[in-house]
Amino acid sequence: MAASSIPDFRLTCFLDELKKNEFLQFKQQLKQETVQRGLQPIPWAQVKKAKRQDLASLMTQRYGEQPAWDLALCIFPKIHRKDLCDKASRESAANAYRAHIQKKLISMWSRGAFTAIPGCFDQTLTREEHESLEEYFTPRVPRRPHTVVLRALPRMGKTRFLMKVMLAWSDGTLYRDKFSFIFYLCCRELKQLRVTSLAGLMSRERPDDSVPLADIVAQPERILFIIDSLEELQCTLTEPESELCRDWREERSVKTVLSSLLRRRILPESALLLAAMPMRPEALESKLDHPNMQDLKCFQDSHVKQYFCCSFEDRGRALAAFSLVRNNEHLFTMCHVPLLCWMVCTSLKQEMERGRDLAATCCRSTSVFLSFMFQAFTPKGAPHPSQQGQGLLKALCSLAAEGMWTDTWVFGEEELRRNGIADTDTPTLLDLRLLRKYSESGSSCSFIHMCMQEFCAAMYYLLDSPRDHPSRAVRPIEALLPTYFRKDRASWVFLGCFLFGLLHESEQQRLDALLGMQRSRELAPQLLGCLRSLVEIKDPEDQVEFLLLFYALFEVQSDAFASHLMSSLREAHFPLRERPDLAVAAYCLKYCSSLRELTVSVPEIFPEERGPDPMSSRTLLWWRQICSVLTANEHLQKLRVVDSVLGKWTLLILCCELRQSTCPVQRLKTRKVCFSCETGIFFEVFTSNPNLQHLSMTSTRLPHDEVLLLCRALSNPVCNLQELLLKDSGLSAAECTALASMLATNRKLTLLDLSDNKLAEGVSTLCAALRHPDCTLQTLVMAGCQICEHCCPHLSEVLLSNANLSHLDLSRNALMDEGVAQLCEALRQPTCSLQTLCLQRCDITPRGCRDLASVLASNLNLRILKIGGNNIGDAGVRLLSKALLHPHCGLKELSLDSCQLTRACCEDLASVIAHSQSLHELDVTRNALSPGGVMLLCEAVRGPKCVLHKLRVSKTALGSSWQVLKAETMSPGVISVD
Repeated sequence: MAASSIPDFRLTCFLDELKKNEFLQFKQQLKQETVQRGLQPIPWAQVKKAKRQDLASLMTQRYGEQPAWDLALCIFPKIHRKDLCDKASRESAANAYRAHIQKKLISMWSRGAFTAIPGCFDQTLTREEHESLEEYFTPRVPRRPHTVVLRALPRMGKTRFLMKVMLAWSDGTLYRDKFSFIFYLCCRELKQLRVTSLAGLMSRERPDDSVPLADIVAQPERILFIIDSLEELQCTLTEPESELCRDWREERSVKTVLSSLLRRRILPESALLLAAMPMRPEALESKLDHPNMQDLKCFQDSHVKQYFCCSFEDRGRALAAFSLVRNNEHLFTMCHVPLLCWMVCTSLKQEMERGRDLAATCCRSTSVFLSFMFQAFTPKGAPHPSQQGQGLLKALCSLAAEGMWTDTWVFGEEELRRNGIADTDTPTLLDLRLLRKYSESGSSCSFIHMCMQEFCAAMYYLLDSPRDHPSRAVRPIEALLPTYFRKDRASWVFLGCFLFGLLHESEQQRLDALLGMQRSRELAPQLLGCLRSLVEIKDPEDQVEFLLLFYALFEVQSDAFASHLMSSLREAHFPLRERPDLAVAAYCLKYCSSLRELTVSVPEIFPEERGPDPMSSRTLLWWRQICSVLTANEHLQKLRVVDSVLGKWTLLILCCELRQSTCPVQRLKTRKVCFSCETGIFFEVFTSNPNLQHLSMTSTRLPHDEVLLLCRALSNPVCNLQELLLKDSGLSAAECTALASMLATNRKLTLLDLSDNKLAEGVSTLCAALRHPDCTLQTLVMAGCQICEHCCPHLSEVLLSNANLSHLDLSRNALMDEGVAQLCEALRQPTCSLQTLCLQRCDITPRGCRDLASVLASNLNLRILKIGGNNIGDAGVRLLSKALLHPHCGLKELSLDSCQLTRACCEDLASVIAHSQSLHELDVTRNALSPGGVMLLCEAVRGPKCVLHKLRVSKTALGSSWQVLKAETMSPGVISVD
């Protein structure tokens, strides 16, 4: 190798690791080694005075870069620094791995290069992307490994972006000093594996075994795992600890191995970069260790516009086409994937050349895809495809359908032939840019994008009957619709949307021209009937994903179709995460004339709110259309806003509809809502709309000023709120004064729930208001409010003076036996009218049961007692059982779940069941009663004097006796097994 005039920086770095005496030894050995090898020596005077960088430069200039390096590697062991040779070996292997990754990715990128435009978007990261990626892995929590989650919409370029990250690392421009090895794990491919280990997953990408895996994992902090499309495996990360792996060589299911890695049970010091759809990011975030959650936006609006301008020769035509696409949010969002942007541009250019109306084509994404297919199979100048082309198109659609049902995205020769694609047809489909080669070697192919496969699969159902498909995996339309609309398969993103889009009249006409025959006209009524039955399902587990339904109807663009389907819809729940979600929801909700309940989530502030003229923005216009259902639908009774951030204009638009007297909403609920603006307008709603009777603000933080505004509204005589729930709202004793003032003046409020707020110091203030003779409150819930036994005298006074209060819940407060005793003094008085008392998890022991038993034997009003979660044991039950049989006891419902009960108390409980003339419901779940004890209770249920309506027991307590119980009990409806 020719000598280099540039110092060998790698050699310099290794020489820097030598101590002073080792460096002197290195020089001596260098002198001897050059003589032994017959090399021309470097003058000793130069070697002797040379510093480390100078010596590396002298060696490189004299012998060449590689010979100088080989010489150093020969010397290191002789000065007892073999560890440097080992380090060099590891680095060489790492560099070989980088080169392997780079070669593979460049090859993959080049196979999709037909979408590239010179000067536009290539495989290199932009400066902004590079800076963001470097920042993601800077320390956020001291001494903790890094977990970064990139949230991205489906089909929006996650994999392409991760390829760019890998390429940047392989060429040394990203993470070079952070990670020696990066392993890419694509869940779409991994789900084909049944059993594997982390070692097996890491070995998939390694070109050889030059560096043992044991050496790689010895430095886990130098490893980055990139996990793509996590949603494909439907990992819940909820496996029990006992099922997780602790060893990177241990073989388990793919889900278990990945879960063990993500939950830091294997290689906990490694770094993780996940790409996942943001369907339920909060669920994912809660399972990971301090994740850095980021939104992936790798193709901006300006990039799409630039792409259009580069694609069309005429800038005027480019801007006209861009404007039309921009008006369809769904289509415009697709264009944020470069490959799909290329496809849209290609389709629209050819539509222009044919003189077609672009406005009609751009109305629906389906229309653009169909145009692309029509142009691909129709010879230039011909009105329709040849018979051979029609056959090839059907075969392609058959292949796509099989892939959707078998979760296959890469097809080999066998799959191609089975669906009618001959070896000679493959080059044609590659030239048409419908398929692309998956690898340089081999004959496997994939569709150019998964969206194209979904579109072809949708077309298959309009061209042929699934009964005739060569693969048994392909199911009929009756199975496809529930699978898609219930989101049973994460990889089915647009399939149903395309299927319904093809039902549009204009698409049916084009299918006629494209294939001469199709089933869409006869299929439309079948699809409508099947979908309507799905919409009417009440069970939450079987309900459809409403946004998927909305997107499908938006593609159909048929008022009659949407009205016929949506007019029977009683409730709808959906998140609004992206601009297209707003557009399709605004379109569909206007047809929901029978809607009773609406739940929406708006997790981000609309960016347009920060602009100079926010009310003219399209997103806020769609939001206004969504909110208009609150006044347009006379049947709507309940509105829930959850997991949302409401800015000034978002809140203003919502409140403008809520405050109208024509708004029929009676129940308004918020959960985990952040108001990023003044909330006065929100609380004014309750003095404007007489229909609002219920307000729940769970986990919605309310500062002191906002509590004052709320109480001021409730004190207004025109406010008709009857139920107020402020659970986990960040309230403290300071807010109790305002609440007390409101309670003293409000004559309509009957329920107040202040659970999970720190109110111990404010209890006396609240109780003073509750003792007011005009207080109308009937239900008070203060569970988990850090109340102790010292607060009980104030509560006892309320029980004695407030004749309206019938329900009191003090669960999850450490009242202990002392506090219970004080409450029972009041409960024993004839003036106490309380009917329901909940003291679950209040640290009550058998001593507290003695006081409760005295209440049961004397209080004729108490109907429900819930004391589950207390360690009352069998001794406590014995005391309660005697009271339950007292003739003055009128208790109808008793809950003793999780009370440390055993079989020893079952005879007492059986006696109560058999002889009590008032008890209708008994809950003894989550107690170790034993099968014999439970059977004893069941025998009592069959007694002639038993009036019990419901006995709740745990299935675990029954064991195999559950089958006997089902066979022998005479009152199966009475016994409920949890």
